Amino acid sequence: MSDHESENEEICDLSNPDVTTKYRSAGDIVNKALQKVVEACVDGADITTLCEMGDKIMEEETGKLYNKKNKDGSKVEKGIAFPTCVSTNEILGHFSPLKGESKQLKAGDIAKIDLACHLDGFIAAAAHTVVVGGEKVEDKRADVVMAAWNAAEAALRLVQVGNTNTQVTQTFAKVAEEFKCKPVQGVLSHQLKKFVIDGNRTIIMAETVDEKVEEFEFEMNEVYSLDVVMSTGEGKGKEAEVRHTVYKRAPDVMYSLKTQKARQFISEVGRRFPALPFSLRAIEDEQVARVGISEAKRHELVEEYPVLKEKDGEIVAQFKFTVLLLPGGTKKITGLPIGELEKQAVSSHSVQDEDLKKLLASSANPKKSKKKKGKDDKKDEEDKA
Repeated sequence: MSDHESENEEICDLSNPDVTTKYRSAGDIVNKALQKVVEACVDGADITTLCEMGDKIMEEETGKLYNKKNKDGSKVEKGIAFPTCVSTNEILGHFSPLKGESKQLKAGDIAKIDLACHLDGFIAAAAHTVVVGGEKVEDKRADVVMAAWNAAEAALRLVQVGNTNTQVTQTFAKVAEEFKCKPVQGVLSHQLKKFVIDGNRTIIMAETVDEKVEEFEFEMNEVYSLDVVMSTGEGKGKEAEVRHTVYKRAPDVMYSLKTQKARQFISEVGRRFPALPFSLRAIEDEQVARVGISEAKRHELVEEYPVLKEKDGEIVAQFKFTVLLLPGGTKKITGLPIGELEKQAVSSHSVQDEDLKKLLASSANPKKSKKKKGKDDKKDEEDKA
């Protein structure tokens, strides 16, 4: 690694207050967008319209910040880091349809909203589950929502410096068991780095014979996107028979595409989405998107985020939040409170395991370091703001 790279590496973690501020500011924007989309998830709402709304808020809000140029004269890159997806019932995620292929929400649907934005490559991601129509549910829909919520709350308390990813995965299994649900296989929570939404350090939702991840200890100044997905079914997703619309440019693959539309498509992707996922909805000409994506896929120029589903009739719930591992403890910067959902999702199951109860009853707020009043106090208060 060159001196220049190691210098960059040093500057790009949470030991740099500017980096922490960018993560927190991105987190505020994500929460605002998520809240607005959650409120708009009503009976009859159109999914494409909801996705466009989430994306528009993230674009507009990131557009208001960091408009001064960098020292080298370049613009600060910012915007969407993962396009808004709204996935209902048995759909696991990544549903962000083109206009003519949308669906409408129905009262009683379990809808999962998932999105992320970035400021200067520092990414904040979040997801929330809603019961459409606000009705009270007491069946397996309530079980899976509460399984996912409690698992997310447990994970928040376990992602602490010195703990391991294995502890988190084991706890997901325990919580699922309490609510007679299954953690969804193939779901990974990734470490986040500058312009990297899928870092190498991961927490797996459910280990299988074929799918395992390396054990590691969480370290100071790391950032993670914790993605918790539970199912009333077997916890296995298969590809849904719908168009997949979320992709990411494969960074190391180069190929000169044959048709003009395909070249136009990959050129727009390279210009607007060089490193982070995008939706085909975002491509200015839909015809270019439809033609371009098939050629780009054939030559492996993009990586696909497929729409996966459980068996018909099963229900999937998801919560996702971003955490910063700071000196005072782990700080959650995205994700909405459970709010009305607690009254709506009334499960006949609850956490009985004593260790889990104790964990969930413990505080998830970072400790504020006690020290004598002095010059640094004001700066500390500003950092916490």
